[in-house]
Amino acid sequence: MLQHSVLRICHILLLAMCIFASEDFDWTKNKIGSFQYGTFASGFSWGAGSSAYQTEGAWDKDGKGKSIWDVFSHKRGKINLNDTGDSSCEGYYKIKDDIALMKDMKLNHYLFSISWPRILPSGMKTDYINEKGIEHYDNLINMLLENKMTPIVTLYHWDLPQVLEEKYGGWQNASMINFFNDFANLCFERFGNRVKYWITFNNPWSVAVEGYETGEHAPGLKMRGTGAYNAAHNIIKAHAKVWHTYDAQWRNKQKGMVGISLSADWGEPVDINNQRDIEAAERYVQFYLGWFATPLFHGDYPQIMKDYIGRKSAQQGLSSSRLPTFSPHEKSYVRGTCDFLGISHFTTRYITQKNFPSNRGNSYFTDRDLAELVDPQWPDPGSEWLYSVPWGFRRLLSFVKTQYGDPIIYVTGNGVSEKMMCTELCDDWRMQYLRDYINEMLKAVKDGVNVKGYTAWSLLDKFEWDEGYSERFGLYYVDFDSKNKPRYPKASVQYYKRIISSNGFPNQREIESWKRKALETCTSSNQLLAVLFVYPLISHMEMVTEIVVPTVCTLCILLSAVFLMFLLRTRI
Repeated sequence: MLQHSVLRICHILLLAMCIFASEDFDWTKNKIGSFQYGTFASGFSWGAGSSAYQTEGAWDKDGKGKSIWDVFSHKRGKINLNDTGDSSCEGYYKIKDDIALMKDMKLNHYLFSISWPRILPSGMKTDYINEKGIEHYDNLINMLLENKMTPIVTLYHWDLPQVLEEKYGGWQNASMINFFNDFANLCFERFGNRVKYWITFNNPWSVAVEGYETGEHAPGLKMRGTGAYNAAHNIIKAHAKVWHTYDAQWRNKQKGMVGISLSADWGEPVDINNQRDIEAAERYVQFYLGWFATPLFHGDYPQIMKDYIGRKSAQQGLSSSRLPTFSPHEKSYVRGTCDFLGISHFTTRYITQKNFPSNRGNSYFTDRDLAELVDPQWPDPGSEWLYSVPWGFRRLLSFVKTQYGDPIIYVTGNGVSEKMMCTELCDDWRMQYLRDYINEMLKAVKDGVNVKGYTAWSLLDKFEWDEGYSERFGLYYVDFDSKNKPRYPKASVQYYKRIISSNGFPNQREIESWKRKALETCTSSNQLLAVLFVYPLISHMEMVTEIVVPTVCTLCILLSAVFLMFLLRTRI
């Protein structure tokens, strides 16, 4: 008991030092420089990530309960082409295969999430523990460790048990705090002797805004101006409770760490010499990242959020702010509950001031009084929201360092999608994205930002929420039309593998060869994939008397194969 008290005092003192060490971020200095050669420190951890609902499939197998995403995706019109995650990558059945892919890439860690309803079908520990679910994650964790990969485990990646949504209203209800703590405590009890890195929530911004404000994501509620703030408030308190549970009951025994993964686009002022644009850009980042990070590091919401939402609430005739408040005890309770900060980052926006009158109605988006812009010259691989703006990554990481007292950072998600009917294994745009973004992370590390690891998002193509299977983030292509869901390596697998083996970017000559060698590999893979698709098609067409129109993807691959054969003959 005395030892625990001493450790707690030391933790508070360290937190205080971090708070006083924080400094102001300089919005007027954007160092967009050339490519920087160099390597990361020894022990830097390289990995890839996934989430349960997006990859596991087996949605109703082995005693698993329904999640809000099971129910939401089964409603027609909610998901692109009415896709569901019912089978997805069938990752539930392919642990050995997927770990073999990771081992070949020489990953140091694998970030995955535990499905709450697979462990607790009703969401409540007092009802029933599904031992088959426990066994599944036991096997995954054990196999990772046997293959010398560190498991980084997310407790909540959006798949709330449906029972808790129906009975209590999900994250709108403070009851979720205790239910989530019970679930987390069970995971610490069953897996904590082997898992040393825990993430409570992945991207709570999306849970709150897209689940309870816009309704684009499960549970699909449109509670404009209040739903997102209430959900976030309960999520922050749930995170803090889980951190305290681990700190009090498990830390001394298990020696692990508990953090959170926050997703944040960077917001850059349109004019870095215009004070109104600077203030608008800071609001963008504070309403996005600061909404969750500031309470966990400083004990309360960003002042700019309290000011803007409070003022607009008053103008709308409300007696109190639509943004909930923390009591003095709660401020103390949530402050300092991050052993490390996970940062998930994909893109950047230019930001400028734009006033939204309070009579336009309640909305998280209008509360911010800003407009988001993009540069038409930024590379755009197809996803409407994702532009490649590498320098924004360095800016974001520097902001985190200055705002939150130089925390330990793990990049918990960074990657790029493609949006097309037929995939291209020679994903040169993804290689370029990885090269440029990881290099900006290297620059941030050289600036003194305390980044300890990087997670490429994602290991596999997978179910992409409301976009279904129309967007592909994977390093590995997954054939979703095949029953066995086979995986095929894209060129980016070889490219990322070389970054890992070199621990960065050692020299210009070596790096220039990486892309060429990776493209050579993917060209042969494309030919193999074409053969696998084309020969069954030809065989089938010979067997029937009527004309069979091939699928778009098959036709695409057939044409690619013919073109490749033409090129090869031309060279010969």
